[in-house]
Amino acid sequence: MGVANSNKQINADRIDCDGTLKVTLALAASPDIVSNPTDIVLVLDRSGSMAGSPLANMKAGAKSFIDIIDEATDGSQDGNIGSGSRIGIVSFSDTAVADTQLITSVADLKSAVDSLTAGGSTNHADAFAKAAQLFDPTSTNARVIVLFTDGKTTAGPPPAPVAAAARASGIIIYCIGLIGSDGIDVSVLNDWATDPDASHVAVTPDDADLEELFKDLAANISKTGATNIVIDEVVNPDFIIMNVIPPTKGTAMTLDSNTIQWKIPELGVTANEGASLEFYIRHIAQSSGVKLVNQSITYSDTEGNAVVFPAPSVAVDCGTVVMPEPCPTPVELTVGGCQDTVVLDMGDTCLESRGRIVQLDVTVKNVCPGRRTALAVILTELDDSGVEYPRGMKAITIPAHSAPGCRDVLVKCVKFVLPEDLNVSGTGTMCGDRNFRARLIAHSIDTDYCCCRLVSAP
Repeated sequence: MGVANSNKQINADRIDCDGTLKVTLALAASPDIVSNPTDIVLVLDRSGSMAGSPLANMKAGAKSFIDIIDEATDGSQDGNIGSGSRIGIVSFSDTAVADTQLITSVADLKSAVDSLTAGGSTNHADAFAKAAQLFDPTSTNARVIVLFTDGKTTAGPPPAPVAAAARASGIIIYCIGLIGSDGIDVSVLNDWATDPDASHVAVTPDDADLEELFKDLAANISKTGATNIVIDEVVNPDFIIMNVIPPTKGTAMTLDSNTIQWKIPELGVTANEGASLEFYIRHIAQSSGVKLVNQSITYSDTEGNAVVFPAPSVAVDCGTVVMPEPCPTPVELTVGGCQDTVVLDMGDTCLESRGRIVQLDVTVKNVCPGRRTALAVILTELDDSGVEYPRGMKAITIPAHSAPGCRDVLVKCVKFVLPEDLNVSGTGTMCGDRNFRARLIAHSIDTDYCCCRLVSAP
């Protein structure tokens, strides 16, 4: 079957500016369908929310799936599923119906798909039950359920126990999800699908993608298991890789702070098999927004499996950032290849004390909208006896923000230029260790107080 599914998930959809994420990569692979005859039941959602383009695109996807399996089992699209494999169709809304048994006629399978109409609620439990009933318990064929749905369960008993019983009997379950009008819970699809969950579930918000999802799954099911797998993941430069958990199969290592490489010698060569890798990343940029987690991800194996991983994104909230002191403007210069020296007029600059620069960043918590804030930064130096000496104080006005509620404000680059004071530092030499103490005071400048007006009696 080749690589039957690939997935990438993150454990949160929103993080703070310096927040961390757990990233999960997963694959599932199985032996080829010719040497491993397989009975496949396509379980198709025809509830009312599927009306229109979702139903049309689902039908196109299901028929493309059937064509790919047809060609894979006997080398050509001759209208017949070969090599001992079979396909059945189950559709569901309020209840589930076996539209065909496990058969080999492509024409009959496509006719059953074309006859589907949308209407009613969504009964996943009955869908799994009807699909499981189609399999012959005496057959040695591998058994696969491919369930497509666009919404949550709205009819029938809880489907999780029915799906669990199917998995326990040896049935491999894949789930394709469309984020429809009533939403879909990916964690529920993961619960229904065969482990590892992440590698047996594919979800899209756009019904135009459905045909490609069905085609990719069929193409990979028809191939052999994968060997010499190499996955190179480059995370977005706004993140760095913090920690890598050993994968369930193969080995993984970081090539640099943004790149991880996962190698698997073989997967799914003799039986259905899954593999997953977890690693943690941390956001290091200072900008807010919705950001893609990975910059790129590539896959290769000896068999040439076509594998595409999702590209999840996360909303990053860095609050409001205030930069009270701009950095000095740099002057660009170039030294030619054959030049030993270069003379450059740097212009004018203001005189500052010789010494060291202390730069402070501070987050002022819970600053409410529409109000300016006064921030004082007081810096002192400690001598060997713990006596404090004033080294500077800065008062900064933090501009009012217009966010809908109170939020944190990051004040960056509050700089103090400090002279070397050998009597205080106690080192007796330049560039010795120096000890400082910083204090912060923040108050709202603007208040909602106003004087009460005197109202004269009539």
